[in-house]
Amino acid sequence: MILHLARRMLTEPDPRLLRRFAVNAGWKGLRALRRMRRAGPGPGLVPPFLFLSLTNDCNLSCQGCWVTPSNPPRSIAPDVLDRLIAGWQRLGSSFFGILGGEPLLYPGLLDVIARHPGAYFQLFTNGTLLTDAVAARLRELGNVTPLISIEGRGDAGDERRGGHGVFGRAMEALDACRRHRLITGVATSVCRTNIDDLACEGFLRELIGRGVHYAWYYIYRPVGPRPTPEIALDADGVLRLRRFLVDIRPRVPILVVDAYWDAEGRGLCPAAAGLSHHIGPAGDIEPCPVIQFAAETIGDGARAADVVAGSAFLAGARAALATADGGCILMRRPDRLLEYVGASGARDSSGRGTALDELRAMRARPDHEMGAQAIPETHWLYRAAKRNVFLGLGAYG
Repeated sequence: MILHLARRMLTEPDPRLLRRFAVNAGWKGLRALRRMRRAGPGPGLVPPFLFLSLTNDCNLSCQGCWVTPSNPPRSIAPDVLDRLIAGWQRLGSSFFGILGGEPLLYPGLLDVIARHPGAYFQLFTNGTLLTDAVAARLRELGNVTPLISIEGRGDAGDERRGGHGVFGRAMEALDACRRHRLITGVATSVCRTNIDDLACEGFLRELIGRGVHYAWYYIYRPVGPRPTPEIALDADGVLRLRRFLVDIRPRVPILVVDAYWDAEGRGLCPAAAGLSHHIGPAGDIEPCPVIQFAAETIGDGARAADVVAGSAFLAGARAALATADGGCILMRRPDRLLEYVGASGARDSSGRGTALDELRAMRARPDHEMGAQAIPETHWLYRAAKRNVFLGLGAYG
């Protein structure tokens, strides 16, 4: 499997893109992680990975999505975004996850990426706007990997996404990425309606045939204005997903990614560990994309990293998130998150004005922390990466 995967990575992507990934994401990412290791998760932390939701504009309406479109859309101004990315890089962090809404609806997105050739961008997209022309531009840029979200086949996928023919359009996007030799990923949030179709070897084999190099699995979280909790996994479903991930890795030449289990199979919260935080489309600085409460904004972007490093709210949030004992506080202990938000005086940054009511309505449910049922990594590559490289994040190797 490893030799086949190595051959795929060395021969399928454009060699120039592979070099940019190795330097901008790999080497620079390791340096940022070492710096974070020295600093620890307390005050003064600049996370090595930053998630940026550039706009709340979207062409779909997904179940469990925490983003609410507005008219006109809320978006980070391009000049503010430029200053933020440049400032973050000066402090040694160069990896950015680009989210929305749908980020390909953000005007001038690819021009922004072009102005920062020393950074690396992971583009979270539903794929419906990733045309052949967009894929060609991504190849020209060289410092971006598209991560296409797939939430099910046929009617089940359309119901999850709030659209029509979404799975087929995502497949067309994958084909465009393969033609242009991009380093390409697929992400899916696993729930009751898609676990049979997506958490299986056949789906991964199909992705391999379409030139996909990594598949990122995570658990569906019932949040936002359409939480749809009835499709969330129960404890048996979470256990089934974890067992699938561990068992499938030695059998398929594709990176099978999870960002919420460590090498021993314990639940991990990247925000609690200080690995990542999130900036929303109005410039609000949040612990993670699904926790829509903030105490600070990025201002003009020039000193955003300093604001994050000096944020008492974020430092307190990391401590509060850690009280979920490794799991996701939204899933395991929404009451504790509600308590911290109230004590911190943070404001609702959702744009809906209903985030507190949504949090009060949440109830505890199973998540990645499985206690005595934890399943450790069995493949030496994933085990070593999670223990020694990415501090348990495991999301990029």
